[in-house]
Amino acid sequence: MPVIRTLSKVAKQALLGTPGCGCQPLTLAVRNISFSPRQVTSDASFHSVSFSETDHPKVLITGGLGQLGVGLAKLLRKRFGKNNVILSDIRKPPSNVFHSGPFIYSDILDYKNLREIVVNNRITWLVHYSALLSAVGEANVALARSVNITGLHNILDIAAEHGLRLFVPSTIGAFGPTSPRNPTPDLCVQRPRTIYGVSKVHAELMGEYYHHRYGLDFRCLRYPGIISADSMPGGGTTDYAVQIFHDAIKSGKFECNLKHDTRLPMMYIDDCLRATLEVMEAPTDTLTMRTYNINAMSFTPEELAQELQKQMPLEVTYDVDHVRQAIADSWPMNFDDSNARKDWGWKHDYDLPELVQTMLNYFGTDTRMARAN
Repeated sequence: MPVIRTLSKVAKQALLGTPGCGCQPLTLAVRNISFSPRQVTSDASFHSVSFSETDHPKVLITGGLGQLGVGLAKLLRKRFGKNNVILSDIRKPPSNVFHSGPFIYSDILDYKNLREIVVNNRITWLVHYSALLSAVGEANVALARSVNITGLHNILDIAAEHGLRLFVPSTIGAFGPTSPRNPTPDLCVQRPRTIYGVSKVHAELMGEYYHHRYGLDFRCLRYPGIISADSMPGGGTTDYAVQIFHDAIKSGKFECNLKHDTRLPMMYIDDCLRATLEVMEAPTDTLTMRTYNINAMSFTPEELAQELQKQMPLEVTYDVDHVRQAIADSWPMNFDDSNARKDWGWKHDYDLPELVQTMLNYFGTDTRMARAN
C-alpha cells in the first residue's frame, strides 16, 4: 500500500541520520507503524499467526472475575502453566484469586490499555468474558450497549491486528420468540428482544465477518444456563438454578422467580469450561462453523426442585418476575448441539442427577468447614 511504503521510506531516512536539508531528524516510534482494522484500507488482509504446536499459548481472559473466568483460568493454568494465563478485570480481585496466578487491571473500553497488555505480554489467545448479563442489561441498556458492543469492537480490532485466537461466548439469549425452541439448531431465525441477546448476535456475526474478511481465528460457543457452586448469581435469567442450592442449604426454603414449568437448557460449569478449552484447541480444519450450540441437560424449576428434594427437605414457592419470565419464554427450551459433537467431539459429563449431587457435595463440604471454623 502507498501509505505503508511512504512511512517505511521516512522511517529509513530517520534511522540513517540527519537529512541533507539540515532539519532535525524525524523519530518514529515503532508502534506507530503498526496497523489495525481501524486504520487500513479496504483491500487489506489479516492472517492469524499460528504458534508452534509445542509452544503453550499465552492467554488473556477479560472479565475474569465473573462466574466463568476464575474457573477457566484454573483449568488453563493446569494445562499451560501458571504464568501463561493472565486474568483481568476492572474490579479488585479477592486475595485467593490474586495469589493464584497473574492478574492485571484491564478495561475493555480503553483501547490503548488493552492493546498494550496484548503486546507487552505477547498474548496469543484472548478469551473475552466481559459482558452485562440479561436482567442487568435490561436495567441499564446504555451501559450494556457500551460494554457488550463497544468493548467487543475493541477486542475484535486488537485480536485481528495481532493475529490472536479469539473466543467470545454467546448464549441461549441470542435467540428470540420467533426462533424454533425445541430443539434450537445452530442456524435459524434469532431476533432476540433483550440488549444482551442483541449484543450476542452482533458478536457472533462480527466475529464471523472478521474471520472471513481479515482471517481472524474467531471461535464462539452458545452457552446454556451455567450452574456453579463457587460463584454467586450475577443477574442472569437462569440464576434461579444456582440460587436454589444456596437457599436450600441455608434455610430449606426457596422462592423461584420463574414459572414452575419453564424449561431451559442448562450445564454444569465443569462441562462448560472443558467445552471452551476443547473448541479452542480444535484443529481449524475440523470446524465447519465459527459459532456452535453446546448442551448438556434441559429442565424446569419444578424438575430441579424434585431432584433436590430427593436429597433434602425443601419448600418451594413461586413469585414470578415478569421481566425475567418474558425473557425465558423467548429462549430455547433445548439446544441441538449435534454439530459440536460431530465436528470436534463434544460430549457432556453431567446430567441432572449428577449435577445435584455434585452441588450438594460442594456445599456440604463448605458447610462442614464453616461449622468447624
